[in-house]
Amino acid sequence: MKEITNYKNMRILVIGLGKSGFNAAKLLHKLGAQVTVNDLKTPKDEKIVTDLEDKGIQVITGSHPLSLLDKTELIVKNPGIPYSNVLVSAAMKQKIQIITEPELAYEILEAQMIGITGTNGKTTTTTMISLMLNQDRQKGHAYVAGNIGIPASKVAQKATSDDVMVSELSSFQLLGITKLRPHIAVLTNIYEAHTDYHGSRENYIKAKMRITMNQDENDFFVVNWDSEEWQNLSKQSHAKVIPFSRQDKIETGAYEKNGFLYYRDEKIMAAEDIKVPGSHNVENALAALTVAKLMGQTTESIVEVLKTFSGVRHRTQYVTTLNNRKFYNDSKATNMEATEKALSGFKSPIVLLAGGLDRGFTFERLIPYFKNVSKMIVFGETADLMAEAGEKAGISEIKHSKNVVSAVPLAYEMSHKGDIILLSPACASWDQYPTFEVRGDMYIDAIEKLVKKVEEEK
Repeated sequence: MKEITNYKNMRILVIGLGKSGFNAAKLLHKLGAQVTVNDLKTPKDEKIVTDLEDKGIQVITGSHPLSLLDKTELIVKNPGIPYSNVLVSAAMKQKIQIITEPELAYEILEAQMIGITGTNGKTTTTTMISLMLNQDRQKGHAYVAGNIGIPASKVAQKATSDDVMVSELSSFQLLGITKLRPHIAVLTNIYEAHTDYHGSRENYIKAKMRITMNQDENDFFVVNWDSEEWQNLSKQSHAKVIPFSRQDKIETGAYEKNGFLYYRDEKIMAAEDIKVPGSHNVENALAALTVAKLMGQTTESIVEVLKTFSGVRHRTQYVTTLNNRKFYNDSKATNMEATEKALSGFKSPIVLLAGGLDRGFTFERLIPYFKNVSKMIVFGETADLMAEAGEKAGISEIKHSKNVVSAVPLAYEMSHKGDIILLSPACASWDQYPTFEVRGDMYIDAIEKLVKKVEEEK
């Protein structure tokens, strides 16, 4: 890690006591700052507070006292906390600088940085890239970090100049950067999302495009070329633009053509040989292989990863096969675009489990993607709206379930041999579950219980 002194004796307020806040506070203390941590909630695990306090870090929980700003020179904000938060908005009025944890991590980072953002596909692409860069690697390591669940400030402390940090960056995180500059930045796609946080789609796009704002002609901006909007956005970058296209729109980067993946004029592999299903995973693979090629990886290493990588948990993740029914967990599908892509990835009949938080949308746009959906189970706040779309699509059997857990044995009863049983909610989880991960974990647990029960009955 780089030895920096610009935070020495600086009075810094860390807002949010999650993973990123906890690790940022410890790093800032290590750099000689006077650190205070504040969170509206009191953590269930008291060790988190004790660990910080034992280092001399002040921790205040249960409220957001505005008096904390009196001597604050810098704020490191949890990305999920909106700028409308009482403490954050007061800090903005006082013109106190606010950054997010990836910015702090970048300042001490010795390794090269690859940054990945987009509405869908970030985690899968990030994981694919790290696996490709570690395949047959002789020196150093490619670490994943960021929005993928591993704090960048923790990784940055151990990564050396021989390593690479592959960072998933959310729009929330990117709003809090000033100097962060990935050598390779990736934009997987941009759809409608997080307008409740950003206020508008335009603001959301501006936040995403901050990933390339500090890049220059020595850097690379890898961008999905399958939308005119995304092509136009690439013009904002000062980096070398490297496109990828599943629709064979350009041959100067990575693309799919006649069922094969190419990088420029080199045939890489057949698209059908990618282990994870779905056209969206072809896009993710194209983005990842572009980065791997730019980093000098061999075609053999790239192909080995794409043929063996079985997917990220909760993202069209294969769970198990029970009596010739395959179960998939796509709990991360918190919007319609993600569900559209998941549904497009299967040719067998699908029993779809869907529904969740009501954000004021109807689901008619999913109807063209329901062509392989033979049956549906709906739950959550949007259950009726989802069922209505299914009825319009002519789905023969639609049933309501209390939640994901009760939907699993019902889906099995409704299914036939050869069917796909797919959880792809098209909605956020917050009406019933704190996170999409919890929703997906409960789905997997329910499947495991079902498997055990079926085997006991044999």
